[in-house]
Amino acid sequence: MIKLPRIFYSPAGIGRGRRQSNLPPGTSHPVDVHVGSRVRLRRTMLGMSQEKLGDAVGLTFQQIQKYERGANRIGSSRLYQFSHILGVPVAFFFGDMPSEALENTPKPAIAGMSDNDQAGLDQDPMSCQETLELVRGYYRIQDPKVRKKLYELLRSMANLPDDE
Repeated sequence: MIKLPRIFYSPAGIGRGRRQSNLPPGTSHPVDVHVGSRVRLRRTMLGMSQEKLGDAVGLTFQQIQKYERGANRIGSSRLYQFSHILGVPVAFFFGDMPSEALENTPKPAIAGMSDNDQAGLDQDPMSCQETLELVRGYYRIQDPKVRKKLYELLRSMANLPDDE
């Protein structure tokens, strides 16, 4: 049986479909903050402005800012739109979820069964400015042969096995 997080209903919200979690008022839910940061990450990796993303979905750049900060929750249909515009699967927005975001989330039955040790990862390398600049620079290389050689050089420097 899955244990669901406890949700409190405010008297003012009864009958209106409004739910409040056990977070202090005015505090964004950590999952919303994480999803918003992943939208920002992908948008910046593509070199896309908030205004351009907003235009693509019919929103203002201020609304995109609110989504990216986690101040406003992104609905499922909007997230689906973002995934198509940004060229990633919807699951991308939930990848590398920090532990504080998962604190009150039900744990799946297979939790802890991963063969990979995630405890040693202090910070998501995909959120570093250096990583973003490297990825942008890599994709600005026009010649696919040069890009492939750079890829192979980096793999050999990192002592990664050859991929087939």
